[in-house]
Amino acid sequence: MRSVNWDRFQALLLNATGETLYMVAIAALLTVALGLPVGILLFLTRRNGLLPNRAVALLLNALVNTGRALPFVVLLIALIPFTRLLVGTTLGSTAAIVPITIGAFPFFARIVENALDEVDRGRIEAVESMGGTLWHIVSRALLPEALPAILAGVTLTIVMLIGFSAMAGVVGGGGLGDLAIRYGYQRFDNQIMAATIALLLLLVLLVQKAGDRVVSMLARRR
Repeated sequence: MRSVNWDRFQALLLNATGETLYMVAIAALLTVALGLPVGILLFLTRRNGLLPNRAVALLLNALVNTGRALPFVVLLIALIPFTRLLVGTTLGSTAAIVPITIGAFPFFARIVENALDEVDRGRIEAVESMGGTLWHIVSRALLPEALPAILAGVTLTIVMLIGFSAMAGVVGGGGLGDLAIRYGYQRFDNQIMAATIALLLLLVLLVQKAGDRVVSMLARRR
């Protein structure tokens, strides 16, 4: 089938790339905002944690495990009523942010919990010996020590969000995934398909490289 003309081709790619960056940026902020406190609570409320609470720990683990177990495409479809209720539509990049965030924050919460678990207990005991409260332990021992691992987790999460944003195109979520489906797949346009794949790969490589550099710089300063 005949490809779209060059000007139209550029416009489609530019618009789709902008939508993808918008979805990933907002979803990343929301994912960190939700996943970080949930991950901290997972660490604190478990049986050997600093604030053990069986009921809260079971609830949070059930939430995180369920969110991680569901395939994202299934989650996209299952959340259509909730997305419509929240933003008034199920189409477009803004609507896609809802399932993308809900699908990603359990993954990031588990990363945060694992990062905190790697902190040397001696750091925690040192803060406790100085009369530090739970807030002091979290803010002055746990989070600073776990920061490199958490930032590495942020990088992994953003890479996953790029993949989620592409899959959101299945339900009209906009972005490069939607462009690949509507023009590359449905219209058999190999040029569009190849360009969207190349741009998605480029975004992943840039995010991974930038994230690795930030983590490396932070590790050298410690």
